[in-house]
Amino acid sequence: MKITGVRTFQLQHPLLQTTGPSTAYYRDRTALFIKLETDQGVAGWGETVSFPGVRTLIDQHYAPLLIGQSPLNHRKLWRTLWGPNFGNGMALGGIDIALDDLRGKLLQLPVAALYGGSLRDRIVAYASAMNYIAGEDPLVQYPREAGDLVAQGFGALKMRIGGQPFRQDLAAATAVRARVGPDVKLMADGNGAYTLGGAIQMGRALEQLDFYWFEEPLPQSVPEYAAYEVLTDTLDISIAACEGLTTRGMFKEAISRRAMDIVQPDVCLAGGIGECLFVAELARLWGIQCMPHCWAGGLVLAATVHLLSLLPDASWSRHTDPPMLELDMVENPFRDDVLSTHLELRDGCITVPTGPGLGVEVDEERLAYYAQ
Repeated sequence: MKITGVRTFQLQHPLLQTTGPSTAYYRDRTALFIKLETDQGVAGWGETVSFPGVRTLIDQHYAPLLIGQSPLNHRKLWRTLWGPNFGNGMALGGIDIALDDLRGKLLQLPVAALYGGSLRDRIVAYASAMNYIAGEDPLVQYPREAGDLVAQGFGALKMRIGGQPFRQDLAAATAVRARVGPDVKLMADGNGAYTLGGAIQMGRALEQLDFYWFEEPLPQSVPEYAAYEVLTDTLDISIAACEGLTTRGMFKEAISRRAMDIVQPDVCLAGGIGECLFVAELARLWGIQCMPHCWAGGLVLAATVHLLSLLPDASWSRHTDPPMLELDMVENPFRDDVLSTHLELRDGCITVPTGPGLGVEVDEERLAYYAQ
């Protein structure tokens, strides 16, 4: 049983609407899919971001190390791959997802079973929505979109802020709260748009609106997540952060200075499911919740669902908050079109797949349509 081939697929799709967070507009959607082939005809699929250099690292450095190896030697392969990647959790994250999918298929087990088995069968999803759309007024767009999502069964919603002056964004957030009522969880993502003073001002306003968390209001650049500990010390609203960190060492540094109240590792950015579990357990020692970040195609979504099935609730209480799945509402053909099997969404929850591997399959004909 050996890996015989490593293939990468650069995907791109122009969006029908120009959309984005506070700091940029997106005109297309991209992803990098990875296929691990074996001498037994079984393939494992992974996915990661298509940032510059990631595909080259996989094609030129990882492939020679993987070919000829048994995919069941997961710990050995993971250690071998971590050395030459210079700490690139993005490249390793995509490969690790593919290795998990392949191991699960070979052993006829769902990915969650490879890590000890699920703690829950269904995952609460929150709609990651209300992005800025070119030509749309958020004061009108956001509450309309929020009402539609609640009608679809979502009990938690996230909106983007920071792309307008304070009073305009606050007016939109206030309109959303008025539209959905007090029982829907609301979160706000600043995407690094605020100064420290501006983040504190907006955080206090969101507290008055009973928002659940305020996500990444300050820039995430080097030094990683600087001054975030000021926010966690000053504000009562929970600060969610660190989706952009790519190694356990980075997470340890941020967690130990309490740069967040909710940590957000991403399976395709931070080295895979195993690393995210490590980060989640590390965070629990500081009383920090884990709510993974997920903004990608169907393979990362499936891997994140398996990860969430493994995470314990925030406490032992019967009424504690379970970890939630970020389900983005932006046009996403790499989730909705390139998979021949899909995750089941019902009443705002996604069922954890029980089939072998990730529990979803890639339609290679549709994949070829988007491949560059």
